Amino acid sequence: MISLKRSRLVRLAVPARPSCAAGVRRTVAAHLARWDLSSIADDAVLATDELFANAVRHASAGPADTIAVTLECSDRALRVTLADPSPAQPRPRAVDSTAESGRGLAIVAALADDWGTDPPDADDVGKRVWFSLAVREPT
Repeated sequence: MISLKRSRLVRLAVPARPSCAAGVRRTVAAHLARWDLSSIADDAVLATDELFANAVRHASAGPADTIAVTLECSDRALRVTLADPSPAQPRPRAVDSTAESGRGLAIVAALADDWGTDPPDADDVGKRVWFSLAVREPT
């Protein structure tokens, strides 16, 4: 059984630019490796990447915007939250097989044990989009 003995928490503020996506993926992967969560790392990195891409594409108004990325891990679950400045709620889309985009939330839903949205923190604007993955034994 995995025991982290305490919660782990990481908060990042990332510029809302597509060029920052690779750094977000590397950072998430590095923290999960440090926390011995290799069994869920691929799913967590991909789901985080999809939410980051959505936030940059649909929620960013300008070059000064940032996306807040929070990783929180207990002995039972990893929760990743991305906060952006837009109050517009994410909406899953129906796309045909030839579409080149529009599958991000479907991918998150398929990978995560749960996902959803929360209102922003007090004195903040926008929304928080999150997903959670159960912590599993390494395979």
